[in-house]
Order: sequence, then structure tokens, then C-alpha cells
Amino acid sequence: MKIKITLFIAVLFCQFSFSQKKDTTAVNKLSEVVVTGQFEPQSIKKSVFNVRVISNQDIQNLAANNLSDVLNQYLNITVTPSGTSGRSTVSLFGLDAQYFKILVDNVPLINEAGLGNNIDLSQINLNDVDHIEIVEGSMGVSYGANAVSGVLNIITKKNSKYKWGITASVQEETVNDEYALFDEGRHIQSFRVTHTFNNNWYVSTGINRNDFQGYLDDKNGVDYAENDGTRGYRWLPKQQLNGTATIAYQKNSFRFFYKFEFLDEDVDYYNSTVQSGYNSTLGSYRYSEDSRYFTNRYFHNLNATGKLFSQLNYNVSLSHQKQQRDVEDFRYYLFTKTEANNVTVKDQSMEVLYSTGTLNNFFSDKTIDLQLGYEFVNNRGYSLVQEANNIFSPVRKTLENYDFFASSEIMATHKFSIRPGIRFSAQSQFDNQYASSLGLRYLFDKGIELRGSYGNSFRTPTFDELYSKQIFDGHFFTGNENLIPETSTSYEMSLKKMTLFSSGLQLSNTFAGSYLNVDDRIGMALVRFNPDTGNPEYQYINISKYKMWNFSTMNQLRKDNFTFNFGAALIGISQKVENLVFSSDDRFLYSFNLNASLSYTLPKWKTIMSAYYKYNGKTQQFIEGTSSYVLSEVAPSNWLDASIRQNFFKDHFEVTFGARNILDVTNVTQTGTGSAAGHAGPGEVMLAYGRSYFLKLAYNLNL
Repeated sequence: MKIKITLFIAVLFCQFSFSQKKDTTAVNKLSEVVVTGQFEPQSIKKSVFNVRVISNQDIQNLAANNLSDVLNQYLNITVTPSGTSGRSTVSLFGLDAQYFKILVDNVPLINEAGLGNNIDLSQINLNDVDHIEIVEGSMGVSYGANAVSGVLNIITKKNSKYKWGITASVQEETVNDEYALFDEGRHIQSFRVTHTFNNNWYVSTGINRNDFQGYLDDKNGVDYAENDGTRGYRWLPKQQLNGTATIAYQKNSFRFFYKFEFLDEDVDYYNSTVQSGYNSTLGSYRYSEDSRYFTNRYFHNLNATGKLFSQLNYNVSLSHQKQQRDVEDFRYYLFTKTEANNVTVKDQSMEVLYSTGTLNNFFSDKTIDLQLGYEFVNNRGYSLVQEANNIFSPVRKTLENYDFFASSEIMATHKFSIRPGIRFSAQSQFDNQYASSLGLRYLFDKGIELRGSYGNSFRTPTFDELYSKQIFDGHFFTGNENLIPETSTSYEMSLKKMTLFSSGLQLSNTFAGSYLNVDDRIGMALVRFNPDTGNPEYQYINISKYKMWNFSTMNQLRKDNFTFNFGAALIGISQKVENLVFSSDDRFLYSFNLNASLSYTLPKWKTIMSAYYKYNGKTQQFIEGTSSYVLSEVAPSNWLDASIRQNFFKDHFEVTFGARNILDVTNVTQTGTGSAAGHAGPGEVMLAYGRSYFLKLAYNLNL
């Protein structure tokens, strides 16, 4: 660890020293326009917050179909896939997806268990995405509950410079070494049409199909009839159908758009246990108890922006969303390959009515601006809980919050900006909550930008944490309606320098440090031993604490058709975890991460070559053993993706060929996972299914 810290500091010193050598003049580079956390769309340079942008070109270079395809390459972000459930979730700074809020056009996206958090990244299609914005740190004032570690805002396409646009694509991808046309592997098709009627109206519609046929590895598939534990798949088969439609209108300062999105997903689970039976009709037979998981999501969002009284700017969104998961259990007869006893039940659902709105530009004096806003959320949740062996019952609950927030942006000088903010949240289930923030930005000479921020926020308990129950065969795990929201405090400071050399070389260096503290953290813990049976009973309670500090650097070098990015981060995490009997150590545990990417364009051939690399360092955490919390270590991993994009026939045809996970990462070792059995033995964590190759063919017609 000392060697890595020394290397980290040396890299920073070299970067900032180099950026000073040939500084010629302040950089007047046209910055990307961002909207996340802003009063109005504006350049990154003017933003008080540090905003990272994932461009549409990055998405195309990676041939990314969903959010999990693209996020894994970015610093401080970890994507956690599950081959056994088909889900992929995100964590930031070691905090899981419950603390990181995902938005679509500034509106939180639903899942079957909540709003904006713990979303399956593989369910978020990128077919209609313009770019993605990420802000790290507490964003509770702007985005309310659960924006503790940061927010990710997906900005969709709402206009086009062409009258007509037609895009169709086919993508074929291997799954490790498994591939067959229309069978093994991953098969993606998409189609999108846009039309600009005149200067005012724009419409688009699109559909995307993603057919993942699963990954066998050492398994033997659905029709394997031996009871040796090898039936089924290592990674479950999954089929997804996504559709989008957008209507947009603009005239003068008034704009509105309506966006509709749907998801239909089927995940197939094939039990590894094979059973035998006999009856007079079938004779001797073998069967397995299998399941299918059906997920459906509908997303409606209506947004309007404009001016009131010729001065005030308003921005209002109204959204209705619903996501539901059903489970079909059935018996599969292996000799006849038929199904019987099919029973489908509603497992989980969430239906949300959401609205948010802001007013700003109250003053004619442009050195000060005030924003007033509201947020209304009505969550109607449903979950099927297990009360005892073979006894299930539905839970239906409604959670609401009414939030009001205010923020101002003060230009103390033409270089110095101050942005304070506060939010009040009236909760139906919990005590009223508050969030506050203070952002600072100072622009030095020679392209140097200094930013600092303070924020406190809160995370409300999820539906599962409040109401879940799993009670069967001596197991006792329950939610807790008496939970209180977690509270957090964060601090962040960053220094950024833009340098333009006489040769045309552009260099950007950013160094950032942050600290985050979370109190009353919710966790599943041992609360008692049943006096009658002696069995342990577990319940969600507010019991742990979390602290994190992070030092990172992000750097970009750009000249003509060449772009190179490099980043590094050193993270320290302290967690205090307790149960009825023992508690964990709260010392800081460290991890070191690197990422890099490069892109080069050959203008003559219209060829783009790109590569993305990420090193995830060793991570440590305490896990519960039989008599104490045991320190567990997850081994480091290296990720490398690369692709070549080639345009043909006046850019009408595009071919992308590449490889994901070139270094062939599959499972990594985790120590301490055998501690529940009385020894701290090693286990394995499934990270990926290994190296895969893809070929994407796209047709683009713009008129």
C-alpha cells in the first residue's frame, strides 16, 4: 500500500508540473453543456459542481447497449453483476446502489422496489441517449432523498438537425467462447426513426431487443437429466424488449417534451436439482422445479420549461411510472421436455406519481440568482412476503413525501461564485427530514478552477427494509417499520487546470479530495435468539456507521484526432458494524483504482480506434462469522475493452468490431467467506463470464 500511495503522489506531481511548463494563455475552450444540478443548462466551467460526462461517442465506441456496458470503465464506480439473478447494480465509493440516484432527464427512474435507487443497470437501454452526466457527492438539496454518494442523469435526445433520421442496427456478441447464430451468445437488434416537422416539432420512436442466451460454463443446460448439480446455467438467460417514444415542441423560450418508455424482460431460472418420480401415465420420469421472472416497466414523463412574466424561468416535470415483477413456477419434465403445474404470482411492484418544479431568475441583477422548487412523490408499493413455511401474504403500503427547496447562486466577483441551498422534506412514514449544501467556485488565472462543497443529506429506508419477511425452516429475516432515515455529511474540494499549448495540444488536470460520513446506517443484524427454539433472528436496524475519504485525479490530453484520459483514486473506508453479540473493527481499509482510455481517429478512412482500461484494486470489508466479524479481502481485477469503428458509403453504414473483457476476468478470490462454517476459508466472487467479441452493423439515413 505504501508503494501505491507513493506512486499515486508521484503521478500527481508529474502531471501538475508538466501542465505548468508551456502554459501560454488562459484556455477559452468551448465546454460541454450540462444540466445536472444547474439552474439552467450551462457549460461545465460555469458549474459549481464537478460534473463528469460520458459522451455519445464513448457509448458508441463501447457498443454499449445498456448502462452496465458503459459504467464499469469509470473511476470510483463499481458495477456488480449477478449471474444467478441477472441483475447488475452500481456502487460509488463503496456505498451500494441504495445511495446513488439514477435519473432520466432529471426524473428518478423506478424499479420494482423503489424510485431512483438500486436499479438494475442492464434494464436501462441507451438507444435514445444523447449523453450521461455524473455528479459525485451529496446532492440532497437538488434531488432529495437517497442522493447521498451522487447522481447519474441520463439525458435523452430531443431534437435533430435533420428532417428525417432512420437508424437500424444488428449486433452479435460471443459469451466467452459460446456463440451460435440465433442460439448461444448475445443478439441485439434496434430500430429508431426521428422526424423534425419544422422549427418547432420533433418526434422519435425506437425499439431495441436484447437476447442474452445465458452462459453455460461448466453447466449442462436446461435438458440435462442427471442429478449431479450441473443442470442449468452459470449466468441466467435473459430476453429484453425496450421501446421509446418522444414528442418535443419549442417556440421562443417555451419548450415541452413528452417521453414514453417501456421494458419487457424475461429471466429464466433452471434448477440444478433433478428429481425422480413415477406414475402410471408417464412411468419413470425425471423433472425439475423451475421458474421464470417477468419484469414490466412503464415510464411517462411530461416536462415544460419557459418564462413567466417575461422574466421568471420555470421548469416543471410530471411523471407516472410503474414496474412490476411476476414469478412463474412450473415443473419441467426432462424426458418429454414439457411443462406442467404452471403458477404465476405477483412478486413485487412499485407505482409512482412524481412531480418536481423550479422557478429562478427572480432578479434583473445577473450577479445573483434564486431558485425555488418543490418535489412530490407518491409511492405505492407491493411485496409478497413469507410468513412461515409455504405461507405467503401480500403487503401493500403507500409512502409519500412533500419537499420544498431553495438555492441561490451568487457571483461575488466575476471569478468567485457561492451557492448555498436548503431542502425541507415532509415524510408520511418518518420524521421530517432536512438537507443543506454550500458550493464554492473560484476561477484563477491561467485556466485554474477551484471548487469546494459541503452537503448533508439523508437516505430513507427501502420498501424491503421496512416490510420484508422471510420466515421458514428455522430462518428468520424481517424488515422493521420503526427504522429511521440515515443521515450523511460530505465535503469535497477539487482543483482543475486547463492548458493550451502553442502546438494545439490541450491538457486538462483535475485533483479532487472528498470525505463522507453516514450515521444510523441500516443493516440486517442479529437481534435475539428465539427463547423457544434457540434459533437466531435477524432484522433490519439502524446500527452501523460509515466513513470514507477519497483522493483522485482525472486527466485528459487531446491533440487533433488523438485523445488520452488517465485517472487514479485512493479510497479509505471505515465501517462500524454491530449485532447482538459482537461488533467489527472500525479502522480504515484502503483500495487503489486506475483507469485510462484512448481514442484515435483516422480522418481519411473515417476510422475510430479506442480502448478502455480499468484496474480495480484489492478491497476489504468485515463480514459476519460465527463468533466475530472477519476481515474479508476481494482480489484485484483488470478490465480492458477495445473497438474499431469504420464508416462506409458517406457515413450511411457503420461497422464496429471489438472485444470486451480482453484480459478474460471471470471470478476473483474472496477470503473469509467460509467463516460461517467455523473457518476463514476462501471463496469466489463472480465478476464476469470472460472475454467476449462483438460485431455491430448499423445503417444511418439522415435527410
